[in-house]
Amino acid sequence: MSLYGGVEAGGTKFVCAVGTGPGDLRAVDRFPTTTPALTIARVIDFFQRQPEPVTAIGIGSFGPLDLNRRSPSYGYITTTPKAGWQHADLVGPIQRALDVPVGFDTDVNAAIIGEHRWGAAQALDTALYITVGTGFGGGAIVEGKPVHGVLHPEIGHMPIGRDRQADPFPGVCPFHGDCLEGLTSGPALRARLGHPADLLPEDSPVWDLEAHYLALGLVSCICTLSPQRIIMGGGVMQQLHLFPRIRREVQTILNGYLQAPEIVEHIDEYIVPPGLGSEAGVLGSLALGMQAADE
Repeated sequence: MSLYGGVEAGGTKFVCAVGTGPGDLRAVDRFPTTTPALTIARVIDFFQRQPEPVTAIGIGSFGPLDLNRRSPSYGYITTTPKAGWQHADLVGPIQRALDVPVGFDTDVNAAIIGEHRWGAAQALDTALYITVGTGFGGGAIVEGKPVHGVLHPEIGHMPIGRDRQADPFPGVCPFHGDCLEGLTSGPALRARLGHPADLLPEDSPVWDLEAHYLALGLVSCICTLSPQRIIMGGGVMQQLHLFPRIRREVQTILNGYLQAPEIVEHIDEYIVPPGLGSEAGVLGSLALGMQAADE
C-alpha cells in the first residue's frame, strides 16, 4: 500500500505525518515554526528518517500563497504577516530534497479537502471550512473542488463593519486593522484582553462580541457561496460554547431572509466542528499528497 506524507504548515507550529488516512497515521511530528530554513530542514529530516518512502507529499500552509504553477514564485508564501516568512520558498526545497510529487494549497483548503474526503463534508458538493486561531482563514469546495482564482480565498481579511463607538478596539491585522482576523483571531483576543482568551469565563461578554463578529463573516459567506455546511476549527473554536452563540447570531443577522431548512431548522448540523477534529489540517495535507500522486 502506498504511503503519503502530509505537512500542516501553521504560523505557530508545523505538523508532519506519514500514513494513508484517518486511523493510519504511522508517524507524526510537531515542532514550532521558527525560521524558514530551520523549519523546512526539520520537515525534510522527518521524511528522510521514515523507514518507508512516501509516494507523494501534500503541504497545506498559512498564506497568502502563490498557487500559480506557471509563476516563477509558485510554492512560495508571499505577503504573510508572519515575521521572517515573507516570500519564502516552501515547496521548492522539499521537492528537491525528497524527489516526490508535492501538492500545495492553503491550510484551510487542505482542511476542507480532508473533511470532504473523510469528515464532516462527505457527500456534499459545496462546503466551507473556517479556522480561527493564530490567524483566520477560510477554504471552500464548490462542486467538490477547492476554490481558486486569481489567488485563493482570503476570508479572514474581509471587513465586517465594526461599530467604533461600541467597540473601540482597532484590531491587530497589520494590513487592515479590524478585518475578521484582526478582530477575532487568538492574537486579537489576547491584545484586546491583555491575556490569553482561554482564561475568560464562558459568560464573559467578550465571547458574545466574538460570536457576533464571526457570525457577520459567516453570513457574508452564506450569501456568497451558499455552502451546504460550515465547519469551524482552530484554537479559538476549542471554546465549544461559541457554537450555539454563533448559530443564534447567524439566524438573527439573516432575519428570516434565507428559508433553507438547514439554516432555519437544523442549524446545529449546519455550523459544526471538524469531523476530523484536531487532525483536520494534517489529514487534509495527506489528501493533498494523494491528489498530487494521482496527477
